[in-house]
Amino acid sequence: MPDNDSIHLQKPTDRLNYARLLRMILSRWYLVALAVLICFFMAKLYLWYTPKVYATNSIMKFDEKKSEISELVSVINNAERATAKVQSESYVIRSRSLIISAVKDLDYKISFFIEGRIRRYETYPDKPLNIELLEEDSTSLYKDLISFQAINKDKFSLKYKINNQEVKRVYPYNTVINIGKTGFMVHSSDARYATNSVYLFKFNAPEDFYPRISGGLTTSEAIKNSNVISLEQTDSNPQFAADILNALMQEYLEFDKNRKMQSASQIISFIDNQLDFLSKQVKSSESSLESYKKNSKVFDVSSSANMVLGKVQEFESQKSLLNIQLIAIDQLKQQISNEKNAVNLNFNMQGTVDPLLSSLLQRYNTLLTEKVSLLKTFNLNSQPVAELDKQLVQIRNSALANIDASAKHIQSTLSYLNAQLQTTNRQVAALPTAERDMVSLKRDFEINEKVYSFLSEKKLEAQISRSSILAGATIIEQAQPNFGPVSPNESSVYQKSIFLGLLIGFGLILLLRVLNPYIYDKETVESLTDVPVIGIIRKFPYKLDEYNTEILSQAKSRSVFAESVRAVRTNLSFMANDKQSKVICITSEVAGEGKSFIAVNLASTLGLIDKKVVVVAADLRRSRLHHVFKYNNLVGLSSYLANQVSAAAIITRTEQANIDFIASGPVPPNPSELLHHPNMEKLILELQKKYDIVMIDTAPVGLVSDSIPVIRLSDINIFVVRAGKSSFHAAELPGQLTEKYNLTNTVILLNAYEEENFHSRIYTSGNKNQNGSYYYTDYNGYLGSENQTENGTLKWWRKNRWLN
Repeated sequence: MPDNDSIHLQKPTDRLNYARLLRMILSRWYLVALAVLICFFMAKLYLWYTPKVYATNSIMKFDEKKSEISELVSVINNAERATAKVQSESYVIRSRSLIISAVKDLDYKISFFIEGRIRRYETYPDKPLNIELLEEDSTSLYKDLISFQAINKDKFSLKYKINNQEVKRVYPYNTVINIGKTGFMVHSSDARYATNSVYLFKFNAPEDFYPRISGGLTTSEAIKNSNVISLEQTDSNPQFAADILNALMQEYLEFDKNRKMQSASQIISFIDNQLDFLSKQVKSSESSLESYKKNSKVFDVSSSANMVLGKVQEFESQKSLLNIQLIAIDQLKQQISNEKNAVNLNFNMQGTVDPLLSSLLQRYNTLLTEKVSLLKTFNLNSQPVAELDKQLVQIRNSALANIDASAKHIQSTLSYLNAQLQTTNRQVAALPTAERDMVSLKRDFEINEKVYSFLSEKKLEAQISRSSILAGATIIEQAQPNFGPVSPNESSVYQKSIFLGLLIGFGLILLLRVLNPYIYDKETVESLTDVPVIGIIRKFPYKLDEYNTEILSQAKSRSVFAESVRAVRTNLSFMANDKQSKVICITSEVAGEGKSFIAVNLASTLGLIDKKVVVVAADLRRSRLHHVFKYNNLVGLSSYLANQVSAAAIITRTEQANIDFIASGPVPPNPSELLHHPNMEKLILELQKKYDIVMIDTAPVGLVSDSIPVIRLSDINIFVVRAGKSSFHAAELPGQLTEKYNLTNTVILLNAYEEENFHSRIYTSGNKNQNGSYYYTDYNGYLGSENQTENGTLKWWRKNRWLN
């Protein structure tokens, strides 16, 4: 049911009355207070049962090596490169393998807990029990919680579950205990284990911590577009959060160092393979030379032969080094085509390759690392991976083209050396046979020895380079445990609970107003209809008897109720004032709205000013007026309309001065037809000759049509609306009847009104009623009436001046 402020469109002249709005809210302050208290209590429970979350932070800086070549070939600016560096290394830091490696640096094998009244608490880094784990196989560990309870200094009990069945056993200290495939031992400690002390513990594998750490780890740029990264770890244990963050940074430094050492290791491995082969060649050449010297008795060659030998050695040495470089280039080409592994130059190629290749490979390796990290989040067909693949293809093609150019350069150099060797070999062929053979053997030996020495020097350089490699990052700030919780935020939770309580409280108030289907005040009536309100009858503050046999306007003449009835009497005097005798019809929408009650009390006030009044009970179906006047109702209006008695026979004198009464009479089978009978109009004309006021109490028009003929014969039609009982439609009905039957002097009377701030209309109309204005008694009554007792003394709440 819509609210009385929204049942009709708000008029342009209506304005919000803030005083009424405030009174409306204050009238149901307890709803708001109750909602706030409930929400505050719920917030208290939430904070009580929700585990606190702590956060710790650390800062790490990535070292960035720069060169002129890298600056020239870079396709992104410095800011973007720094951001990409932070993002790519963030994936490495958050990788599963790195986190598990960091866990292994901690004392992770056994976790201990204390069972609180509300939740369980982890004791890390404290170890309340001295437990030795005898089994290290993580696949066979018993990982459910085990409850420990000390019995005495010699024994303790363990409680655990096997196949969902709870098992409780007593063990002595320092003995091997097997639960499933897990073996462990609890060592005694007299100073630590108090009798009946209870602890919980469980065995862990490093992999068990990954979801906990990964879920609380966040990385971000400490400064925008910089190579400084901020790491934050949130956890329910502040010490664990700090320890794992520090371990994670140390593991990253080791990982980065090993990653950089991989290049030097590959160079050393390559050189070792070549040295193994050359070592055999040197020994073979040396052995052949010695044998030849011994057999041919030739121990040296001439100076001309030495000169030719020197040329041959030089050319052959260069050819050997170039062939080794071709092998390295071929390996490098295969690595780039593979795409899965990082690519590094095997060793310094003495300027045979373009220096740009080193920068291309460094960029290529960075993109490969980023791709591996992205594939943990995206699939192969996603846009980020596709864009990264495009960059990899471009760099790979550039690197392969560079390698091919370097290979062609080496091949051309080899061709030149071969041509020179042919000339030198012809010179060797011209030597005597003994010297020629000696030169050939000595040439092979010295060439192999020279290449062997060169590779040994390169190996030493690579080993020195590997030993000097440092991690490419620096820890700027270590993580420290922060014992101030970041979640839940108590002040924020309490503020939100109060706000939610206010919202719910005001929402309940709004809901109750929206669901209200009844009229409570004059302003609501005026907002629903253009029919004027003639008056407001205050609700009688005392209990009434069943039939209202006491005429209250006289019995309680000093009450606010009696004053409100007199105000209506005054307003009636301004209506139909051209009539010597007025016919007043009183009706309502449904029964129980007080029309008969109004008729009696209004008639009594008119009688007090010497007006001759006759009250006609025209509700032939369910009249109760005869109870008020203590009449038997055996003869009445229905008898007259049925031509059974005369008009004089149905008029009864009452105990009230100037008031006569016509009862409704026996209930007829056709009340509507009787009221349409010409006798009804005839009766009214006769009564007008004898009385100043003919007060007719009719049946409710919202239920039956009996009242319509009487209403059309009346000079004034009073439509009774009862506060708190009449619906919104009740206020619209008088206007509909007026328009339908062309009635005049139709007014509304608000009955049983009492000040009700909650349901009162909060808008004030700016329009004056088109039918003029009427006099209303003050809603709060007079100080001498409502605020006084029956004997005239001031009521207690008015004795304090500050309340007046």
